[in-house]
Amino acid sequence: MNRRRFVAGTGAAGAALASATALTAAPRIAHAQQNFRWRMTTTWPAGLPFYQVGPGSAAAFADRVDKMSNGRIKIQVFAAGELLPAFEGFDAVSSGTVELNHGVSYFWSGKTFAAQYFATVPFGMSFLGHYAWLQFGGGNQLWEETYRPLNVVPFAAGCSGVQMTGWFKKEIKSLADLKGVKMRIPGLAGRIYSSLGVEVRQLPGGEIFPALERGVIDAAEFVGPFLDARLGLQNAAKNYYASGWHEPSTVSEIVIQRKIWDALPIDLKDIVRAAADATNQEGLFLLEARNADALDTLVAKDKVNVRALPADVVKALRAATADVLNDATKKDAQTKKVHDSFFAFKRKHDKWSEISEESFLVNART
Repeated sequence: MNRRRFVAGTGAAGAALASATALTAAPRIAHAQQNFRWRMTTTWPAGLPFYQVGPGSAAAFADRVDKMSNGRIKIQVFAAGELLPAFEGFDAVSSGTVELNHGVSYFWSGKTFAAQYFATVPFGMSFLGHYAWLQFGGGNQLWEETYRPLNVVPFAAGCSGVQMTGWFKKEIKSLADLKGVKMRIPGLAGRIYSSLGVEVRQLPGGEIFPALERGVIDAAEFVGPFLDARLGLQNAAKNYYASGWHEPSTVSEIVIQRKIWDALPIDLKDIVRAAADATNQEGLFLLEARNADALDTLVAKDKVNVRALPADVVKALRAATADVLNDATKKDAQTKKVHDSFFAFKRKHDKWSEISEESFLVNART
């Protein structure tokens, strides 16, 4: 072989390979450096902790994504009414008007009944079981499947844990006392209360206090002691009911336009997922840390009466829940699919919970 020809050929091939590599790498480098500027609407009043600002909030998620992506994704957050009315954000994302929305799925349950199972289910599971179902029981996959026709991708992003039943101007002594009560209550719980004679209202968080104070409504549910006190609900009603039957583990969601999500680089997808997951857990821990102190203040300073729902009310609510859910599964195949998955997981998890966490709690308090 001619040595000079071999060396020259090798050099030409090397140059060609280097040129091809550069051409191939160029789009990748450009893609990696692509920046995104998004807008996120929410259903929450400006300044509201946990939901709008602070740990576990929409703003916390946006800040976490910014830092984790080194500024490649920046999200401008708009409270309810700043860019859109409280309950219009989901539609805006679905239609491509804004990029993201933060809320709870029961606010748009009219689009698909099945969506509510991913937020919470009356008499369902606590945070431990509910989030285990989402992460490792097929819940997240069903959530994405349910939302696919709506052109959005969902993420859990803020869990309240067990909520309070709510505030009532008058004491509820029996099931008969619920008849005709005008109550702010969203989602599945609203349908269930309605079947028992309650006049249900769905109001954004920022409208609850003035409606309760002026007597437009007789009762209202929001979240729990820490956040309820921030709305001033203790100044409009003094009977505060517990049990959390309706929302044992309420998970907020962030939805993003599907076309934007599909086009996002893999590393940025992982960042969004991780930021949402961290925000979800952070929110839960925040409320677990704040609710006890807030409840003490409500009782000692604001003279709030903390009460348990009467047994006949709980019994009727449980029966009505079964009726509403069973009826929904008969009308929609996707709802039945999600329902069956949720309750199959719950049956198994209940057995473990009974001999683990519940058993521990009983022994720890004796």
